[in-house]
Amino acid sequence: MVMFKVARIKTTPYDGQKPGTSGLRKKVKVFVQPNYLHNFVQSTFNALTEEKVRGATLVVSGDGRYFSKDAIQIIIKMAAANGVRRVWVGQNGLLSTPAVSAVIRERIGHVGSKATGSFILTASHNPGGPHEDFGIKYNMENGGPAPEAITDKIYENTTTIKEYLIAEGLPDVDITAIGITNFGGPEGQFDVDVFDSASDYVILMKSIFDFHSIQKLISSEKFTFCYDALHGVAGAYAKRIFVEELGAKESSLLNCIPKEDFGGGHPDPNLTYAKELVARMGLGKSNAEHEPPEFGAAADGDADRNMILGKRFFVTPSDSVAIIAANAVQAIPYFSAGLKGVARSMPTSAALDVVAKHLNLKFFEVPTGWKFFGNLMDAGMCSICGEESFGTGSDHIREKDGIWAVLAWLSILAYKNKDNISGEKLVTVEDIVRQHWATYGRHYYTRYDYENVDAGAAKELMAYLVKLQSSLSEVNQKVKETSSAVSKVIHGDEFEYKDPVDGSISKHQGIRYLFEDGSRLIFRLSGTGSEGATIRLYIEQYEKDPSKTGRDSQEALAPLVKVALKLSKMEEFTGRSAPTVIT
Repeated sequence: MVMFKVARIKTTPYDGQKPGTSGLRKKVKVFVQPNYLHNFVQSTFNALTEEKVRGATLVVSGDGRYFSKDAIQIIIKMAAANGVRRVWVGQNGLLSTPAVSAVIRERIGHVGSKATGSFILTASHNPGGPHEDFGIKYNMENGGPAPEAITDKIYENTTTIKEYLIAEGLPDVDITAIGITNFGGPEGQFDVDVFDSASDYVILMKSIFDFHSIQKLISSEKFTFCYDALHGVAGAYAKRIFVEELGAKESSLLNCIPKEDFGGGHPDPNLTYAKELVARMGLGKSNAEHEPPEFGAAADGDADRNMILGKRFFVTPSDSVAIIAANAVQAIPYFSAGLKGVARSMPTSAALDVVAKHLNLKFFEVPTGWKFFGNLMDAGMCSICGEESFGTGSDHIREKDGIWAVLAWLSILAYKNKDNISGEKLVTVEDIVRQHWATYGRHYYTRYDYENVDAGAAKELMAYLVKLQSSLSEVNQKVKETSSAVSKVIHGDEFEYKDPVDGSISKHQGIRYLFEDGSRLIFRLSGTGSEGATIRLYIEQYEKDPSKTGRDSQEALAPLVKVALKLSKMEEFTGRSAPTVIT
């Protein structure tokens, strides 16, 4: 057995190691600076209680982006030196973020071991490669992201760190081969367990959904399907689930080989970046060469996000979570006893609110950040939740889950077609969405992202919008001057959330303008970029009249968009005449 010693290495702090809502994200060139990663990892160990470190089992894996392999070896050596008993690594260092959550919650390892936490190496939907982004975040024993109390402590530690611990004499571990490697250190044995990335997650999915009914749908000659992993880690799961378990053709899979640079693409499942899938589904600028599939879906880099498409039809994430909630009890065995409650992030459209009211469900509106849903789920108050930023999930884990959302939609399609599989025409994605609008009304919705805006200018714009709220009569004067088609503003505030579980208060979570007819304008600074600031503007209009729910979304929202840009002086503050991305 190879023996190692513990070395204490002197270091000095780096500025700016403050984890955002999803960990620390920076350019690779920042992470490869001497001791940069080491400082953050040691600061995390120092922020945890002793029993979460000494003798503990930790998961270390991620989406396979550039620098992951090096980072895994560094973290293994630091874990050993800090007294961790064993490290679990997904084969080739690959585990989707939802699979990490599942592994922490479900996996029983060698000699009955259970994980108490994990380092997830991902920058989610951001690009990868030597000149692109890398990220690291810590998840707790419930499988969810570290709460603010921990991330604040990590940051505090990064500002004062003087040394880190690392194992000397511990060789790099072969993470391509499944198996357990044992080492010996000052405190006894240390193991690295490399395991199959997909098995635990597949078992969990099979316990939630009726795979047999989905198989029947997929085997129908009338049903065609396409799944695009955008060369992210979802590719490590797609073949196992969709082809081997559910019987889809391998040709249904697109970009399903995980790559360090995501094939040079931007692994963000939206209409802008999932170009190949969008074209295949008949939503591209030119007409598709072949008849588009009935159902399409895409994932982001770490497979926690999803985009759902029908033939020539886009499902907004806000509608998607509402539709899943409305159909879950009938279509998904896991929810057959009923839903405990539903929740959405504040910027997400109010489509879910209408479903909750209709079905008499508990409903929660929370700040952006999955950890807020996690608290509700741990307390047994929430079953299904979602965000407008293509994140949907349930209480089976404590992260959003892209493949879960795809299986939920396939389950709803299977349920709606159960008596119709051999009929003339299948019930389609578009049929389901339009039926939903007819029942609950439609929330026209769009999001404008202004990326890499000067941080100072972004803050000034937000301060201006807060100040403007002190006089709603002045706001309404500006609205009236801009468009007579827009309703009047009846409330303006900065969203604040009091957690019903632990009583903690989250302030400054976004600036809201609420209109008389249920429309909303929301402005937020996002914490997920690695450079500059991202301003997100959310524009939503509610339409109850069934004769008006079929309009083109951009056309229906045009007056409200005009008001939003005029009211905020967006171009004046940012120098941008158009957003970087429109969703």
